[in-house]
Amino acid sequence: MIDRATVDKILDAARIVDVVGEFVTLRKSGVNYKGLCPFHDDRNPSFMVSPSKNICHCFVCGKGGTPAGFLMEHEQMTYPEALRWLAKKYNIEIVEKEITDEERQQQSERESMFIVNEWAKDWYHDILKNDADGIAIGKQYFRSRGIRDDIIEKFQLGYAPHRRDALCKAATARGYQQQYLVKTGLCIENDRGLYDRFSGRAIFPWLNVSGKVVAFGGRVLDSRTKGVAQKYVNSPDSDIYHKERELYGIYQAKKAIVKEDRVFMVEGYTDVIAMHQAGIENVVANSGTALSMPQIHMLHRFTSNITLLYDGDEAGIHAAMRGTDMLLSAGMNIKVLLLPDGDDPDSFARKHSTEQLRRYIDDNQTDFITFMTRLTIQNVDDPVKRSEGIGNIVQSISVIPDQILRSTYITDLSQRIGIKEQTLIAELNKRVRKNLEDKAKERPSQTAQQAPAATAIAPPIAPPAAAISQPVQPATANAWTEAESESRMKVELLLLREIVRHGEEVIFDDVETDDGQQVSINVAQYIDLDLSQDGLQFVAPLHQRILEEAVAHSGEAGFKAETYFCSNADMEVSQLATRLAMDRHQLGGRFAMQAREGSLRQRIQHLVMDYRLDIVEQRLKHIQRQLRQASSDMEQTMELLREHKETKELRDMLAKRLGSDLVV
Repeated sequence: MIDRATVDKILDAARIVDVVGEFVTLRKSGVNYKGLCPFHDDRNPSFMVSPSKNICHCFVCGKGGTPAGFLMEHEQMTYPEALRWLAKKYNIEIVEKEITDEERQQQSERESMFIVNEWAKDWYHDILKNDADGIAIGKQYFRSRGIRDDIIEKFQLGYAPHRRDALCKAATARGYQQQYLVKTGLCIENDRGLYDRFSGRAIFPWLNVSGKVVAFGGRVLDSRTKGVAQKYVNSPDSDIYHKERELYGIYQAKKAIVKEDRVFMVEGYTDVIAMHQAGIENVVANSGTALSMPQIHMLHRFTSNITLLYDGDEAGIHAAMRGTDMLLSAGMNIKVLLLPDGDDPDSFARKHSTEQLRRYIDDNQTDFITFMTRLTIQNVDDPVKRSEGIGNIVQSISVIPDQILRSTYITDLSQRIGIKEQTLIAELNKRVRKNLEDKAKERPSQTAQQAPAATAIAPPIAPPAAAISQPVQPATANAWTEAESESRMKVELLLLREIVRHGEEVIFDDVETDDGQQVSINVAQYIDLDLSQDGLQFVAPLHQRILEEAVAHSGEAGFKAETYFCSNADMEVSQLATRLAMDRHQLGGRFAMQAREGSLRQRIQHLVMDYRLDIVEQRLKHIQRQLRQASSDMEQTMELLREHKETKELRDMLAKRLGSDLVV
């Protein structure tokens, strides 16, 4: 593990122009540099590199970041890998953190397991290419599946001889310890001794996202599959391999996934290999297991778009259904393509050219609403079963974090099934609340002692809602129009920009807490405190997360928000922070004017009130829509009119305060 001092030294030494310049031709443009963006098909230079801020950013596709962030995105590196790349470039010696004897032993064992697996991969591959049985049996099997030699090399496919102790003897002869042969799962130990797990099988090495061999899959050859319970045998879980955390083909696919901004999910090894051979490389397999959150998070590093590509039989449909809600809850955009019955991706890819395969995918993949509707509702006459099917679709929509996308899906579903949108929204809101309650039960609420110190501070200025009888309440997120959500997101981004640029800067000194202590409040703390009084949060989960992290780190000596977020190991965070930190980030209307004018304290206060005003205005529009739909229900109409009057008074008060200068 790289120690903190070495990480700081690397980040201080890294220069964005040097790093980007190794991959992009740059030319001077004022105080900055610009070039063609390496992340999309750029014809007019839109990639800006700022030496003063030590960051880069594309104003078309939005990608960029710090030197480490650029490498992570461009070269598909992990954060530690990017740090090591920079250390090598700037001749900085990597100083590993002092670890305990137990940690050193664990680290040594993991490295030993990786070394043994790497050797085994090469040994199986060499048997396939050079051993008589390997050529006659193993290579013949792959050729019978139509797999070319270049693809065999690309995936380092191999063959395990029939002799039950062939690998074991070869490994011990090379000096590898038997304990690591067992720990990696290459060999099995019992009362009769040590024998090979994969003997007589075609070998498919599993490479993790960094290219290290973590496991193997072994397939019984076609002539032996009859009556065999397990065609495939996989490595067992170990210190370096957990099946629910790995995806077959991710190492070979990651660059193509980024380039295409989409990943295809298939079931098996040969599906992945056949797709690659057909010219489609952005494909991975979960190898028959249900998708897990670690796998989804791994994919989300590279793209937000996923197409589930399975055969059209019952098993394929079941596979497509598994993990759908988890993908949606993680913010992934799902499409589904079920191949003609009798075909899987392997057989279908071998029957068609690359052009035909791509055209078929483009013409036949559907969004998950269409897929679910066809599967659970279409041609269903039983009212109870139809209701259950609709409920299942609404439940899937309810886990989507993006409220605009939820609203879009609800509108689409309403038009497809002929049920009033308002009815579906009511059911959706009920399920959203249930989801939140379930999460609250899973995660114990923070005690008062665990809460950040700032939450106990009395606000230096009474917030707009303090003088009003009722708190500001956000409108139902799913009922907002796209224009309303866009308006709120504009001011939210401006608040976030202030957090990134000035989050640690103090705007109130000597504020008295409830227990009589004198403290200071910085930008991040003030925004969090003001909004939390009425239970308000940012709409976008990523925005809320950045605010919470800024507050959590506020008390740390030397904390600088812009440096922390722009160089964050999380690509989503660093890219957004970089965009907000760049001088060319502009937003229109009164928001942009306030962002440029006035003292920092005044800007923050104005923006927070703007945020509240937007929420109130959206609530007002929502009530007006409800009034139009209330029709003859007099009791509901009167209640809405009362709420409309109170909300309008609140809106007018906020607008009046925003119309005059704040005086502290």
